[in-house]
Amino acid sequence: MTQDRPLIGILLMIGFCAVAPLGDATAKILGDTIPLVQLLLVRFAIQAVVLLPIIFGTGISLRMSPRLLRITFLRTVLHIIGIAAMFTSLRYLPLADAVAIAFVMPFIMLAFGATFLGEEVGPRRIAACTVGFIGTLLVVQPSFAAVGWPALLPIVVAFVFSFYMLVSRHIAKECDPLALQTVSGFMATPMIVVLLAFTWGRDDSFFGIVTPNATETWLLLAIGVLGTCGHLLMTWSLRFAPSATVAPVQYLEIPFATFFGWLIFSDLPNGLAALGIAITMAAGLYVLFRERRLAQPRPSEA
Repeated sequence: MTQDRPLIGILLMIGFCAVAPLGDATAKILGDTIPLVQLLLVRFAIQAVVLLPIIFGTGISLRMSPRLLRITFLRTVLHIIGIAAMFTSLRYLPLADAVAIAFVMPFIMLAFGATFLGEEVGPRRIAACTVGFIGTLLVVQPSFAAVGWPALLPIVVAFVFSFYMLVSRHIAKECDPLALQTVSGFMATPMIVVLLAFTWGRDDSFFGIVTPNATETWLLLAIGVLGTCGHLLMTWSLRFAPSATVAPVQYLEIPFATFFGWLIFSDLPNGLAALGIAITMAAGLYVLFRERRLAQPRPSEA
């Protein structure tokens, strides 16, 4: 077991918060010229290729039981759908708005925990979730007025990744996270190739293959590397610090996304969206700190 080192864990999570929106920004740049399925193919193929040497170097086994393989397959499908929805939303929405709307996920996770895992959810956390949803609606409203249904795609991302996290929790103690991501990359790549085969000849923004120029080639490589590195940073942060310590830090992803959106696309949230982002962050942080407080043993239990 790795000894807890909270500072290292927090720094690694900050790294994730910077890398993840940068990867999303790269996908947004390429969204106008590279079909969605081609972006997904590169994203997962590079994940498999980058992680495989690490697996060999560390001696981690990739063997899985048939049951684990079935669950990993489901997890991989959810991962593909979630990233596809996020990449599609970025074609229509400012980077900060898309990321902020997707941060409704902690509230969905709380609801799923109560529904599927029988976890107790008290009135304070229900109130915080309600406030958080209101904040999310404030971000969605101007975006929906501007672009229509694509403004709802980050909510789809939140729902899909909530299921993804539930599945991941289910097998977290049975499989090394690096092995899980490597197998997932090798599962996703042929799945996307099959999808390309069935849609071959279509020439639109979602299906097909185009020949990238030199700049686009480097950006495609960056999508895969940034996505893989972001996951590794998050995984490693949890090896050095408990999730209750690093989870609040993840909300730094929103200001990072706002900064990259301004720097690369000259986009900034309008007043209503900025208010919604602030409300969502405050409600989400309250839920996280409330979860951590309830997880601490009471004096009589210590």
